[in-house]
Amino acid sequence: MTLDPHAAAVADAFLDEQAERRDHLVVALSGAHAYGFPSPDSDLDLKAVHVAPTRTLLGLGTPEQVADRLEVIEGVEVDYTSNEIGGVISGVLAGNGNYLERICGAFLLRRDPDLDELQVLTRAALSRRFHHHYRGFAKAQRKALDRTQAASTKKALYVLRTTLTGRHLLETGELVVDVRELHDRSASPTRPSSSPVRRRGRRSRSPRPTSSAGAPASTRPSPPSTTPASAPPSPTKLPTNPPSTTGWSPCAAAATAEPSTRAPRPSTDRVIG
Repeated sequence: MTLDPHAAAVADAFLDEQAERRDHLVVALSGAHAYGFPSPDSDLDLKAVHVAPTRTLLGLGTPEQVADRLEVIEGVEVDYTSNEIGGVISGVLAGNGNYLERICGAFLLRRDPDLDELQVLTRAALSRRFHHHYRGFAKAQRKALDRTQAASTKKALYVLRTTLTGRHLLETGELVVDVRELHDRSASPTRPSSSPVRRRGRRSRSPRPTSSAGAPASTRPSPPSTTPASAPPSPTKLPTNPPSTTGWSPCAAAATAEPSTRAPRPSTDRVIG
């Protein structure tokens, strides 16, 4: 993935200016450009990690922990955030995927030679906490998408990207943020290409299949019948419980339960002679 020449020139000039104010350990490209679905109006998401000077850490003052800047430069919207390395390391140990993507991301615009050592330590700290981060983030994005009045393909792609990144990280320990690469890695030989789906998704929202009653139609196939075609219908009264969708039902449970060892209760019916 490469930026167009104009956006790359804007990013370089902007980062040169910021480098005079703080010592960057790494600057990563994030957002739609890194995730594989940029649009002509996509902003430049620049996420950095900086190292505060030792004198500010040992002095009586408070070192700069976070630096934010949002502005439009020559028609390009730049969204820049940099966090001090102390807070970033604490976040990595807690499973913060945002910091993980800054340190081990594939789209790094600036990097210090010391980053190599930090990458090794970060990969050694990978745990299920990162999967919890991506899962929670994907759920929040999905809820926001469901509340949106108008359909948005880009918002849906953000949900898909976060979900696939978290799953791939949990399964392989490898960080991949590009949704196109994630799809290609998870696609099977019998799975159709995603290109037509993406093209259709840009134009419209794919409707969900619905039943005649208006509810989403189930795609689960019906189980094969075990009753011969010529057998008469069973006189047994049907249970009042609704059919289970998980494969369990009260009738099945009762049929497989162990026989009761309790003695039969004596009949209280009176016999009329």
